[in-house]
Amino acid sequence: MNKNELVASIAKKTGLSKTDSAKALDAFTESVSGSLKKGDEVRLVGFGTFSVTKRAASTGRNPRTGAPIKIPASKQPKFKAGKGLKDTVN
Repeated sequence: MNKNELVASIAKKTGLSKTDSAKALDAFTESVSGSLKKGDEVRLVGFGTFSVTKRAASTGRNPRTGAPIKIPASKQPKFKAGKGLKDTVN
């Protein structure tokens, strides 16, 4: 499912227009992104938890030349599915 299909599904289930559904979806993604950027986590009971994990700097290899390269430390977004979502899928 892509974003357009998701917007159409939200519109159908809520009775909102596609424009309003797209605004709601954009607001949701911006809110989650903003919270993660601040270092907070977002918990949606029954659905899952969005959080940020820190990834340490490491050394890798260039696949073409085999030369070592430094991979800088970074923050990675993470999603852990909740029990309700797991039960629905299974």
